[in-house]
Amino acid sequence: MFENMIKQLKSGEKRKLVFTEGTDPRILEATSRLLKDGILTPILLGKANDVKAAAKAGGFTIDGAEIVDPTTYARFNEMVAKMVELRKGKMTEDDCKKALQKSNYFGTMLVKIGAADGLLGGATYSTADTVRPALQLIKTKPGNKIVSSCFILHRETAKGEDEFYAMGDCAINIMPEEDDLLEIATETVNTARVFGMDPKVAMLSYSTMGSGKGESVDKMHNAAARLKEAKPGFPVDGEFQFDAAFSPAVAKTKAPTSPVAGKANTFIFPDINAGNIGYKIAQRLGGFEAFGPILQGLNAPINDLSRGCNADEVYKMSIITAALK
Repeated sequence: MFENMIKQLKSGEKRKLVFTEGTDPRILEATSRLLKDGILTPILLGKANDVKAAAKAGGFTIDGAEIVDPTTYARFNEMVAKMVELRKGKMTEDDCKKALQKSNYFGTMLVKIGAADGLLGGATYSTADTVRPALQLIKTKPGNKIVSSCFILHRETAKGEDEFYAMGDCAINIMPEEDDLLEIATETVNTARVFGMDPKVAMLSYSTMGSGKGESVDKMHNAAARLKEAKPGFPVDGEFQFDAAFSPAVAKTKAPTSPVAGKANTFIFPDINAGNIGYKIAQRLGGFEAFGPILQGLNAPINDLSRGCNADEVYKMSIITAALK
């Protein structure tokens, strides 16, 4: 399923991806694979001796990776000055120097000053510690007000075909407002297209086309209506219960005139509870592999790893991060 992404990454200038935890065995194993496959150039943060010793201990070959020690980085003063400018009135020069001693802030600033194309972190720290520096330093894309996330779910069918679904927002926005849902839907579509999907978007609810009442129903219905009015370049409809969005048979009864009902492959949830529970049910009961959370809406690709991740997950999320625009 990664063939197209890998082919695209190999066809252009090799992208550089920062790994904030340069001595972590999972990062080093993934780095070894990425280098062997010629996909991208890893930048490992940490003291060179420590990184090399950890790689040797694990039996990983990391020749070709860049190792950057924040304490001896030649452009550190430039980085501090840029961060002071970005955090004007909120962080002093001393504050910025202290923050840049932490790999999450230092790695994010490497992306900001153009020394790297993207960042993957969080194998040993929280999602908030990945998102916070990104919001403060990378900031959201023009026209975007929020950072959101989606999960891509994949499994192989009995016929050997790939089955993909996109689900957002499952990890960042606790209770998105109506305006937020427009961004979440649009950015989730963009992410889905990176995976070769042709997104058909369903705004999910406990109601289908007015069968139920409530603020949450109105929010999803109105968001769908506003997206359709804006002619976003992808099919979208709602509000839908999941069965009406997914099952052609149910769609014939509940939403027979909808162009999306029964055909949806991109699902937008009303809140983080529904989204997080929904993707995990699909993952565990449906036998899907879940990729994410993939962060959306930022000016550069920044992604978060689960603290329980393994080297294979790091490898795959590296490819995804590098493939994002």
